[in-house]
Amino acid sequence: MLKKVPHTYVIIFGFILVSAILTWFVPAGEYEREYKTMDDGSVKEMIIDGSYDSVEKSPQTWQVFSAMFQGFVNQSNIIIFILMIGGAFWIMNASRAIDVGIMAFLRYTKKLEKHRLMRRIGVNNIVMVLIMIMFSLFGAIFGMSEETIAFVIILVPLSISMGYDSIVGVSLVYVAAHLGFAGAVFNPFTIGIAQGLSNIPIFSGFEYRMVCWLVINLVGFSFILWYAKRIKANPKRSPMYEADSYWRDKKAELSDEFEYNTPLASWVSYALLLAGLIAFSIAYPETILSVGNSSTELPAIPIATGLFAVTSFFTLRKSQHFYILNLLAFTIVFLIVGVMGYGWYVMEIGTLFFVMGIFSGIAMNASANRITKLFIDGSKDILSAALVVGLAGGIIVILQDGKIIDTIMYSLSRGMDDMGKTGSMGVMYAIQNFLNIIIPSGSAKAALTMPIMAPFSDLVDISRQATVLAFQFGDGFTNMITPTSGVLIGALGVAKVPYDKWLKWVWPMILTLVIVGFLLLLPTLYLNLNGF
Repeated sequence: MLKKVPHTYVIIFGFILVSAILTWFVPAGEYEREYKTMDDGSVKEMIIDGSYDSVEKSPQTWQVFSAMFQGFVNQSNIIIFILMIGGAFWIMNASRAIDVGIMAFLRYTKKLEKHRLMRRIGVNNIVMVLIMIMFSLFGAIFGMSEETIAFVIILVPLSISMGYDSIVGVSLVYVAAHLGFAGAVFNPFTIGIAQGLSNIPIFSGFEYRMVCWLVINLVGFSFILWYAKRIKANPKRSPMYEADSYWRDKKAELSDEFEYNTPLASWVSYALLLAGLIAFSIAYPETILSVGNSSTELPAIPIATGLFAVTSFFTLRKSQHFYILNLLAFTIVFLIVGVMGYGWYVMEIGTLFFVMGIFSGIAMNASANRITKLFIDGSKDILSAALVVGLAGGIIVILQDGKIIDTIMYSLSRGMDDMGKTGSMGVMYAIQNFLNIIIPSGSAKAALTMPIMAPFSDLVDISRQATVLAFQFGDGFTNMITPTSGVLIGALGVAKVPYDKWLKWVWPMILTLVIVGFLLLLPTLYLNLNGF
């Protein structure tokens, strides 16, 4: 009889216990920190090089239980974001607009299969690659990460409807975005901060990073497509086959029999939204959209408002379902404008989807009480994902309160002494991969490691640009397995994929990507590359 696999909560609590045990045996130590004002006016906390010193030990005991509370406090933005997203999409799902969209999409792909060339290539393969390229670009250009949780809710049902499983659905959005995050061509949250801390031109060396992005995507996409093909041929080979019954039951509810109508409330929803968008267009006639180190001033909000006015009018004439789908599409458009033009984060994005949910409810002629009930039901359905994010945050709390994170960093950095260029680069890369498991924040890890590693790279004749690239890869790949990542745990929770099943599936791809990453670092040591 097979031993029952522990619940995800049990696994993560196990990490908390291990972290607490380490605080008893690993010497406590801390670096001194200082705050510096960056060129963009932001204030960053930085480690003072050579300031590491031992401090009094702070072994953790009963704190393993209080760590969950503090984890909830520290991860509250992501937890609230998940609850708001879950409630908003539950309202939208009640309108059956997403069902209509999935059925229309599947009908369209079947029409494409009539063409011989499309059959040979595989329509589904083309669709999946296009979706993954889009999210990978989002990850590479503006560091999409937390935002992927909102799209998992859409892509998992679509993946199930196409004959795949929930793992493929998570891969299309979460993995694709983090492949781009690892490529980080213009990611301001990793490359921008790391290069700034290393005193090299921001976003310099992007030419070779673009090559790296292409190679990383080729490897990652190939793995996902290979797996998807196997599941399509035999769905029972999926480790999620039984668990995906939740999504298959929802798929079984789909049919072509929809009552297409446009109640007066839909037009009211349209009028209210349009009035609000016109007001925003007047208040923000021009938007500076930043992509990497370049920026362009455009009337982005007025343009988007005009397109929304026209497309919504025609979709309303067809049915409320298509209007709500159009509302979803423009929610994504305004999300992109907000992130690239106004530096939006989870609060603004969660609010955007919350508004989408409310106006979807209005459009389907639901009462205020029913919209409220739907929102609560959606939050309840996704509550387990929010709980596990808070629990995972407890791991970081234990390591920080136990004062061993800086000790781990200091010990690993000393391992680079008396090594050659290749050996030193390999150790830097290994350190970054290891640290990403206990410090999933790219910005925080850049602030911790780059002030130390950038000067060290000068001593061993490695370019600072190459050191930044080692940080970039080390920060990117292991994001997809670290249990301390609230984004990973949140995405898996939304998709209802247990962490142990995910880890078993994803580790061969992560191992391959880590090896590919090291091979991509070698040319930076021996070739004359622009920016290196």
